[in-house]
Amino acid sequence: MPEEENYLTKEKFEELSKELDYLKTTKRKEIAESLEYARSLGDLSENAEYQEAREMQAASEERIKQLEHILKNPKIISHKKSDSVSLGSIVSIQKEGESEKFKYEVVGSEEANMQERKISHLSPLGEAMMGKQKGEAFTFETPNGKQNYTITSVE
Repeated sequence: MPEEENYLTKEKFEELSKELDYLKTTKRKEIAESLEYARSLGDLSENAEYQEAREMQAASEERIKQLEHILKNPKIISHKKSDSVSLGSIVSIQKEGESEKFKYEVVGSEEANMQERKISHLSPLGEAMMGKQKGEAFTFETPNGKQNYTITSVE
């Protein structure tokens, strides 16, 4: 089975690397201290602090595994000026029959965040836009049916 590719901007790669480093060093030490303290309180079977520390440890270790997997084979997005939509592009689109324009940055799935207007290249909208150029119309499927848009700019 081929290794999946994780597309990340340089900034996101650095952010995730810092988080991984923090979890492996500082957070592990804090959790170990919490576990040691909870053990010192006695009976572990009815010790809520011990159970909470174990749950924190499990969650932290799971996040470490997840980050290590993401950072194992990252494809760093370096946006090059292009006429067509690709990873890293900032795209303005306009819905057919409407005047309002929407601007999105096309990113890898790890960075997708609608509040920041960052959409995954694997989302229905992202996939529909990939490779298109300014002025091109495209259609994609939503729960409300097919939507028709036109690309008004590609940065």
